[in-house]
Amino acid sequence: MMRFSSLLPGALLALAAWQANPSAAQSGRPAPSQPAPLTLPAVRQVRFKADTFNIQKYGAVADGQTLNTQAFHKAIMACTQAGGGTVLVPAGLWLTGPIVLQNNVNLHLATGALVQFTADHLQYPLVKTTWEGEEAIRSQAPISGVGLVNIAITGNGTFDGAGDSWRPVKKSKLNEGEWKKLLATGGVLNEKKDSWYPSASSLKGNMLAAAGTPRKSLDPTAFDDIRDFLRPNMLSLTDCKQILLEGFTIQNSPAWTIHPLLCQDITVRRVTARNPWYGQNTDAIDVESCRNGVLDDCVFSVGDDGLCIKSGRDEEGRKRGVPTENFLIQNCKVYSAHGGFVIGSEMSGGVRNMVVRNCTFQGTDVGLRFKTARGRGGMVENIWVDGITMTDIAGQAILFDMYYAAKDPVPQPGESTAPPVIAAQPLNEGTPQFQHFYIKNVVCKGAETGILVRGLPEMSIKDISLENVVIESQKGMVCQEAENIRLRNVTLLTKETRPVLEVQNSKNISLDGIRYTSGADLLLRVSGDRSQDIRLTNTNTKLAKKGLELGDKVGKKVVQVAAK
Repeated sequence: MMRFSSLLPGALLALAAWQANPSAAQSGRPAPSQPAPLTLPAVRQVRFKADTFNIQKYGAVADGQTLNTQAFHKAIMACTQAGGGTVLVPAGLWLTGPIVLQNNVNLHLATGALVQFTADHLQYPLVKTTWEGEEAIRSQAPISGVGLVNIAITGNGTFDGAGDSWRPVKKSKLNEGEWKKLLATGGVLNEKKDSWYPSASSLKGNMLAAAGTPRKSLDPTAFDDIRDFLRPNMLSLTDCKQILLEGFTIQNSPAWTIHPLLCQDITVRRVTARNPWYGQNTDAIDVESCRNGVLDDCVFSVGDDGLCIKSGRDEEGRKRGVPTENFLIQNCKVYSAHGGFVIGSEMSGGVRNMVVRNCTFQGTDVGLRFKTARGRGGMVENIWVDGITMTDIAGQAILFDMYYAAKDPVPQPGESTAPPVIAAQPLNEGTPQFQHFYIKNVVCKGAETGILVRGLPEMSIKDISLENVVIESQKGMVCQEAENIRLRNVTLLTKETRPVLEVQNSKNISLDGIRYTSGADLLLRVSGDRSQDIRLTNTNTKLAKKGLELGDKVGKKVVQVAAK
């Protein structure tokens, strides 16, 4: 087997930049011109008056027992009415209900400050908001702001959302001791005894949703009997401009942790988000239908996706029609999460102009995760990724999936692992599109599958460039229903070697300078009667026992091999 360590320097130092001609060995085909890297607009920054409003002066008590909701409200209102400034939360344990931000307020948590949100769900009124990209009734977020300008949350303190009192837990995600400890806290089980719910109200709401009969009303009074099911996102900012989130830790969220929606000019810097790895729906940050922002030097370890980009779901998202665009995401670390950097699956308003660089994913289920499904619609395009390091990825290191089935990316015990059977359907407004992804300088040590590209028969995934990539994984690459895919200087060190590369019903696929495990049983298999123009160049096919295998309906001229 080729040594992983010996390939790392070459992969990282092969600085053939984006603008380099990528196709000198494409059998005389002219290379398509590659666009220049994105120039993103500047992000407008916050600015505050020097005045400080200490919550203690408004009656707050740091005893962990006194409910300080009104003290937070009075301090924030005094600050905004005075023209803005800083609302100071000193060191101490501050129990509170929901905090509502206001214009020109910087909520600052001093070092040693712990803001503990109450587990009394009656303190969180049912409100009209959104859930996973659609209008919904949910419990009010622990921290929220609507229609604000020039707001910030800063400091080195911590927010705790009491999420354990809201979230259901699957038995399969805990060991026996953890499960017994959870049962001792109370709550109820479902009929199968394989899922725990914090209350009968939570169980009832989850069962309605699982049966496909969720309540569609937008009248809060229609939901009192399932209040505990309506878990809030922890930090919810809607239609706000000039936002700074910096320095703090936010943890134990009931659902999504940080959720800016329809916001503009967002800076998120040195924020830590922590949730249990088994915590359902506890994404670290979901940037939805937002414009212009920077996410820098953050650390996330959560129970769902890490750095996640969204833009609404299905018909409602398309009707809203607001893409997430113009974001720089850099220097971030993601540990436990379903995905490191993720787009979708709620991306019906579109996503464009993303630059992701110098990020590390360790122990996530998927590394780079781009997901959608029929019915979403929307266009995802112009995504630039440069400098990603990954270790111990449980699923795919790099995943493009237009057939997202809303399941955990790593199957739970007893779940089927068989790939879905995909039949073509007519094109319509709900047909999603992925195109123009440029990914380079990626190193992954340990994954189940290196690269999975899975489009739809009626809509291929298009125009993906993967360059200077080294992946050590169980399986290599699977490419289904794709078009204009280019791998250049890609190394796949796989344990399963029949085949290393699999291409199905795809066309215009360039595999240039592929390195792989010496002694592989089969390097490349091409199948599907719609496969066309597959090129394998600058690759030593003699290292494999068999270089090429064609499916029954694949003609010999479909694949061109120009070995070095």
